[in-house]
Amino acid sequence: MSIIEVAAAVIERTATDGATEFLLGQRAPGSFYAGFWEFPGGKVERGETPHAALVRELLEELGIRVLRADPWLRRQHVYEHAHVRLNFYRVREWCGELHDHVHSSLAWQRADAVSVAPMLPANAPVLAALILPEFYAITHAGEIGIDAQLLAMVRALENGLKLVQLREPALDPPRRAGFVHAAVDLCHQYGAKVLVNSDAGLAAAAGADGLHLPASLLAALVVRPDFALVAASCHSPAELELAAQVGCDFAVFGPVRTTASHPGAAGIGWEGYAAGVAVPPLPTFALGGLSRIDLDLAQRAGAHGIAAIRGAWES
Repeated sequence: MSIIEVAAAVIERTATDGATEFLLGQRAPGSFYAGFWEFPGGKVERGETPHAALVRELLEELGIRVLRADPWLRRQHVYEHAHVRLNFYRVREWCGELHDHVHSSLAWQRADAVSVAPMLPANAPVLAALILPEFYAITHAGEIGIDAQLLAMVRALENGLKLVQLREPALDPPRRAGFVHAAVDLCHQYGAKVLVNSDAGLAAAAGADGLHLPASLLAALVVRPDFALVAASCHSPAELELAAQVGCDFAVFGPVRTTASHPGAAGIGWEGYAAGVAVPPLPTFALGGLSRIDLDLAQRAGAHGIAAIRGAWES
């Protein structure tokens, strides 16, 4: 069965309370999966790029003009009638009045409170990806001290931090274990998800939400670790594909700039980042000398969000 390329849109708007909502359409009677809900979009025609197809389809189907569509996520799914490769874009800016020409109904939804059903089977991982925060903070207690790191973590959590990686290769095993247990408890008090780098046993013992795999462990992986969240560090398109194949929930990719933690690694820059991830096979965080002010540039280059060490803990 040949693969059909599809462009799909996460069309966004800001609700009155400041929350981000996205648009879903209900498939019309007479179509495959009639009554199911989907992200708007359509087939990529011969000679088109996925981005061009997206712009055309949204104008034809909904009457809106795309002003900004950031590459975000690529998924494959085999239906009874077709094997599709879905290229998802985050349509963050658009104009025009919605006039639907192909769906039975339209609905604005929130990632953490989807109220319509059933969804197309291919979309469950997409909804899970939309729930991921846009900032991934990485600890360095071995450099600044455990007490200073926990204090910085409290400040960040109070300011809304929701996703943390505990990465402490410089701490000896007893101090690392003590820090991880304390940090997991602290993150959970604020409703944040926390992953432990490399050490599955410690992650399980501390009650962490997930495991973060360096590229060396990703390459040796046989089955997906048994955690709610699994992430991986990637430095090439091949490693991104491997992370997706083994079922990682997200990845970090870089370094975008030269960093103090990897002084010998030259940064690839935003052009190199965009070329490396394209439309990535899983949500991908840009890493390497970055902070929250780089989020817009990162998303335009194909990132889900930003991952940072030093930039995560600045006051």
